[in-house]
Amino acid sequence: MNNNRGIIYFSAPWCGPCKQLGPIMDGLEKYGVKVKKVNCDYDAPTTQQYNIKSIPTLVLTDLDGKEISRKVGIQSQQQILDWYNG
Repeated sequence: MNNNRGIIYFSAPWCGPCKQLGPIMDGLEKYGVKVKKVNCDYDAPTTQQYNIKSIPTLVLTDLDGKEISRKVGIQSQQQILDWYNG
């Protein structure tokens, strides 16, 4: 577990893959992963700040919000945990 990181989860209610990824993202809290959900339809400034072109997108950040890495598309819980802790 890395408490110096967080994940910003970019999604939208109409996005099918986002609906599949949503429960996985919700389940990460029990592993101590900080997840901030961003609805791209309602938070254009954050979506533009991170230059999001497709969803779902996961952006791994440091505590200041600086991007470390990103993943686009559906990921398994284990893939996300490995990426987060890597």
